[in-house]
Parts: sequence; structure tokens; C-alpha cells
Amino acid sequence: MSREADRLSGQDSTGADGRGARATPPRARRRTGRRPGSSGTREDILRAARQRFADYGYAGATIRGIAADANVGAALVHHFYGTKEQLFAAAMRLPVLPSELLAAAAGPGPGRSAEGLGEKMVRVALAAWGAQEIREAFLGLLRSAVTDERALRMLREFVTETIISVIAGTMGEQAAPEEAAYRASLVASQMVGLAVGLYLLELDPLAGASADDLVAAIGPTIQRYLTGAVRVNEKLSRSGRTQISWWGG
Repeated sequence: MSREADRLSGQDSTGADGRGARATPPRARRRTGRRPGSSGTREDILRAARQRFADYGYAGATIRGIAADANVGAALVHHFYGTKEQLFAAAMRLPVLPSELLAAAAGPGPGRSAEGLGEKMVRVALAAWGAQEIREAFLGLLRSAVTDERALRMLREFVTETIISVIAGTMGEQAAPEEAAYRASLVASQMVGLAVGLYLLELDPLAGASADDLVAAIGPTIQRYLTGAVRVNEKLSRSGRTQISWWGG
């Protein structure tokens, strides 16, 4: 091998005394600071996220806190997983985001409307639950919430922030924020109850009903919660809101 080839490969054919001794390679500099991304880093982030969501709930867990636990920068967490909802879905192995299902029913963006949303929401939910992977992930969260207080808190906050708030947003200025949240929680309770009856309890003849039958039966109820006449709960009446809301009725 020539001296030039030796130099390019990091070796030298002669030492300082010219007797062909191999040059000692420089000592590797120890890397400091937070580590860069890798396949192992992704799993570390998910592990930290599961623990944070369990300890602090969905509302209390932050991207910054999860990043610190995983010994990475918050920017890397956003790079890998995007929003907190997306990180939660990945950590809990949810194959679809609730916001995506709502967008499919109501349409994306601030211009979405609650008109006609009841039947669309039921139909989109039934189609999603028809996929075994989605159904099993959803039922797994429900079972955990029934038996574990931390899982219950986590799921409640997740539903509140990512589902109820989005549904309430479809009402725009037609309802006060408190009333919109109340109506949205009625919708969520109906949809969760439908899932439990269909797939957890497997109630007959409900479990054997067709999607069209369920949409026709439950869609109008969901629509009434969204735009029909409902009695506002006591907390809203104490805040000075009218007790009976007739808008859209």
C-alpha cells in the first residue's frame, strides 16, 4: 500500500522514527448533550409518553415533559409524532385519530357545520369500528378505564380535549361555549354507549342490527343533541344562562 493510500485510510506506513510503526488513532471525543434520533429513541419516547400520560393524565402531560423523560429535545418528539394527540395515539397504539374521524364526518377546517352531522357521525364511527384493529384498540382503552383510575382519568381528558371540544366547535356562535360543551358531551356519551353495547356487551338484537338501521335510529338523537331543543344542566343555569335552549328546535 502506498503512503498516500495509508494516509487516506487513517494509517501511516512510518512512525516518527521512520521504522514503519502504525500511527495511534486519535481518541474519540465523547458525545455530550441529548442524543440524536434513532429507532431506539422512538420507543424511548413512546415509553416516556405512556408513563407521563398515566401519571399526569392527558391534560397534564406535555411534550416538553415527555421529551425530558426520554432525554431528547421537544423538537425531536414533534418531528417523530407531530401533535400531542398523535403522540397519544401512537403510545396507546390507536390506529386512527378521533379528530380524523370527526373531520371525515363534519369536514375539516373552521367552516365545518353541525347541520346533518348526526347521521354522518354515526355512519363514520360504525365504519371505523368495523375495522378490527381500530375496534380492539378502542375497547382496550375502555377496559383499562373501567379497572384503573389513572387510565380512566387519562381517557376522560383525552375525550374532552380531542373529541368534545371539536364537536362543540361545530356549533359556532349558535350556542354559548358552556352549552356547546354540554351538548357535545351528550353526543360523546351516546357514541361511547353505542360502542359498549355493540362490542363490549354485544347486546342483542342491537349487535345484529345493520349500519343503516343504527344510523336511522341513533343519528336523529345525535342531531337533536347538536342542534335541537335540550334542557341545559344546572351549572349553566347558575351562570346566568337560560335553562331551556330552543335554538334549532
